[in-house]
Amino acid sequence: MTAPLKVALFGLGSMGYGMAQSILRAGHSAYGFDVNADAVARFRAEGGSDGTLTDIAADLDAVVVVVLNAAQAETVLFGTDGIVPHLKPGAVVICCPTVQPEFARQMEARCNATDVQYLDAPISGGAAKAAQGQLSIMAAGTPQAFDAARPVLDACAATVFELGDVAGPGSAMKAVNQLLAGVHIAAMAEAVTFGMTQGVDPETFLKVIPQCAGTSWMLENRAPHIAAGDYTPHSAVDIWPKDLGIVLDIARCAKFGAPIAAAALQQYLAASGMGHGREDDAAVAKVYARNAGLTLPEKKA
Repeated sequence: MTAPLKVALFGLGSMGYGMAQSILRAGHSAYGFDVNADAVARFRAEGGSDGTLTDIAADLDAVVVVVLNAAQAETVLFGTDGIVPHLKPGAVVICCPTVQPEFARQMEARCNATDVQYLDAPISGGAAKAAQGQLSIMAAGTPQAFDAARPVLDACAATVFELGDVAGPGSAMKAVNQLLAGVHIAAMAEAVTFGMTQGVDPETFLKVIPQCAGTSWMLENRAPHIAAGDYTPHSAVDIWPKDLGIVLDIARCAKFGAPIAAAALQQYLAASGMGHGREDDAAVAKVYARNAGLTLPEKKA
């Protein structure tokens, strides 16, 4: 049995909080950090360890970064109060945000320069699977990084895809996944609202389409939010201008045309511009509804 690790997790949002719970449940000492003090207090009340970064940094075995973007990840690792310079040799950084592959390679080089391991480890599966320790992790890094990260990966993931022995391939695969996921959510919203123009209400849509060839995981996960009129954010609209923006930046560098991803991005930008950016990403349906003069279901009292 692996000895318990001391793990600090940065980012207690819907995904990070579930991962922190899974790490704690696996028997490790887990420290949670977030700009949201309520999330930190809640995690500590559930058994998370108490301690300042100054006090714990030198004893940490692993750092898990589950923030929003590359800029935030770099701040956590190498900013004014960055954690990496204070880690012991052999500690591992497990970096989970959607970022460009080149950013992952840069972070790996900077970590390795201080004898800290780095694992390029984007995640997929949603908040529920994060809380269950059932994520899919698209990982790339040296064998040493995988060895150091293994107990944390085992705590958080049902499946770990080992995609290469240097950073970059994990983030590349995540970009492929996000292209599909973002397009599928927008396509789901288009299909639901198109059906409404033909008298197919969202409840009926959900009875039929998941049993047919046109279904997708995103459709089955997000369409119920529209049918229920509940846009409590599990994954917010504003995630997609970032993630599909990364996809299109990578595509542009590769001289690759991605017109379907670009069209989906415009719908998320429109939804955000309408004021729905912090709602669940199923709220992209509101763009279609507005344009077609449709009334979407309202949340039941």
